[in-house]
Amino acid sequence: MNRFGWIARPRLAPTPHRTLYREGSARLVHFQPPSDVAPAVAPPVLLVPSLINRWYVLDLRPGASLVETLVAAGLDVYLIDWGVPDDEDRHLTWDDVLARLARAVRRTRRAARAPRVSLVGYCMGGTLAAIHAALEPGEVAALVDLLGPIDFAHGGALRRMVDPRWFDADAIADAGNVTPHQMQAGFAALRPTLDLGKLVGLIDLALADPSAREAFAALETWASDNIPFPAAAYRTYLRALYQDNALAAGRHRALGRDVQLAAIDSPVLTIVAERDTICPPAAALALNDLVSSSRRDVLAVPGGHVGAVVGSRARASVHAPLARWLVER
Repeated sequence: MNRFGWIARPRLAPTPHRTLYREGSARLVHFQPPSDVAPAVAPPVLLVPSLINRWYVLDLRPGASLVETLVAAGLDVYLIDWGVPDDEDRHLTWDDVLARLARAVRRTRRAARAPRVSLVGYCMGGTLAAIHAALEPGEVAALVDLLGPIDFAHGGALRRMVDPRWFDADAIADAGNVTPHQMQAGFAALRPTLDLGKLVGLIDLALADPSAREAFAALETWASDNIPFPAAAYRTYLRALYQDNALAAGRHRALGRDVQLAAIDSPVLTIVAERDTICPPAAALALNDLVSSSRRDVLAVPGGHVGAVVGSRARASVHAPLARWLVER
């Protein structure tokens, strides 16, 4: 729930959907298209959210939902919900996560009766989607990296924070799943005055229209609904990607194979936000330099890592252009 009890709980994840199957804490969901929308002649879309945030940031509320825009465009939309890891999930490895994604891709193809899918990964989901596309390029019709880091040498303040000279990822992972409080402490260090800014903004919200209060409550509810990071997967993500930058350098191994981003030959769209401190633009734009695709597009938008996806301008600046790109490709 949001931390400001005087604001009523908003309606979250409004797009109708059903669960196709479950695997451990994860599940694959299928969004139901509006009855009055003609299906687009396009591959099915599989949304891949971050492993450490709840999926419904992509379907936050009516009018501020990427899912809503995609289904309204006639696209057949699926999503892998990573779920909430339990204590025993501390042993879930990076390979285990990628194997779950691979099975979700296969189940999406089977459900949609399609040979390939379009992958849209948000944040860490963009990293995971790119790795899968490199390992299985024949399954991917198009790849969209929505604010997902690829070249971690350009990871900005987060990369400096976890520099191996002073940050021991093994010591953190040895204690078990990384708790939401631990991760939020790192993000808070990037913007130490954020909570103060929210409190000041509440004065304006108290006098504003109800839609502004609802938007604030929806985002605050999601931001407070954090989940643990499985320890084994965290160990690899920090050491191999953030600290060693193995993905961009071509040294990353996953599922027993070398991950070469040059194997990706499908159309690629990289979306970056100008004020993104979680995934600075250069960290994501590296994807376009490393793939072999003949079509490599970039969409640069205003805002930060979350605001670019759910903010007041997100529908016009990100959701609609992304839907058009998927249909055209």
